Amino acid sequence: MTMPDTVDGREAVALLERTRSAVDPELRSAIASLPGSMRRIAMYHFGWERSDGTPVAGATGKAVRPALVLAACQALGGDPRQAVRAAAAVELAHNFTLLHDDVIDEDPTRRHRPTAWSVFGTADAIIAGDAMSALALRLLAEDRHPASGPAAVRLAACVIELCAGQQADCAFEERPPLEVTLEECLAMATAKTGALLGCACALGALYAGADEEQAAAMDAFGREAGLAFQLIDDLIGIWGDPEQTGKPAGADLAAHKKSLPVVAALASGTAAAVELAELYRGPMSASAVRRAADAVERAGGRDWAQMHAGDRMSRAVGRLSRAVPDLTAASDLLSLAEFVTRRNH
Repeated sequence: MTMPDTVDGREAVALLERTRSAVDPELRSAIASLPGSMRRIAMYHFGWERSDGTPVAGATGKAVRPALVLAACQALGGDPRQAVRAAAAVELAHNFTLLHDDVIDEDPTRRHRPTAWSVFGTADAIIAGDAMSALALRLLAEDRHPASGPAAVRLAACVIELCAGQQADCAFEERPPLEVTLEECLAMATAKTGALLGCACALGALYAGADEEQAAAMDAFGREAGLAFQLIDDLIGIWGDPEQTGKPAGADLAAHKKSLPVVAALASGTAAAVELAELYRGPMSASAVRRAADAVERAGGRDWAQMHAGDRMSRAVGRLSRAVPDLTAASDLLSLAEFVTRRNH
């Protein structure tokens, strides 16, 4: 079972643009309800305002997760317009995690701009993220759609799982390089990334009136696609072009991240793995980052991640077919899945 090819991802790009057009007004309205200081940080984070509060026209996030909500709803015969509030809730939940991740990782830039914490301070960025998390659940609680209650339960459980994944990720950084296993790393990535993509697909299914079996299959599809997404993201974190990613080259290596390609390389038992482990025990200069990237590649981490991403996408399509036997009805979902696993930033 394979996905139909898209032409340079144009179908997915058009879908993401339509999603932003549909969801951004709901997002802006929700964020406008926040108290002033938190509203200002959220507006800056989303790319709608400069740090001084003046409007700016620029690219915001890709809107992959809200697009999955709408596409899943449509794939199961629902009206995507009825799921816009759920899509906005998922995007708020995602962006609250980004605000917190930037603080935890001390990332200086996101989307080619200084991160919110570096502009407004750590405490205010964390508080704004907390408010966005609560706002996501409030959107669902206030929605009169019959699926809003089960959707809120799913999103709340997902946020807890995301937190567990983030905690595991942080704990890995404190452990010696060779003590983190691939199984642990895959479980962490599933919780940290796969859970929210799965939740997005499940919420779309619920808003289409799907039964629990269909919602579970959609969740499984999103989780598998999410793991493929994370594998590609990890590759970009090592070899991505800063001009496209908006982050320094090798940022994950500089931060001693136990990402999936790194852990696969460390587990290879090769001389390059030994070299990489030694580099991970010390400070990461620019030269050390370059040597570490080379060691990951020589140890097979890059190839492993690319192949495993393809395998996970094959599994995702298999899961999807349980909810949508005729995959032509799920063309938008498949276009999105292909897009996120072929991206380079």
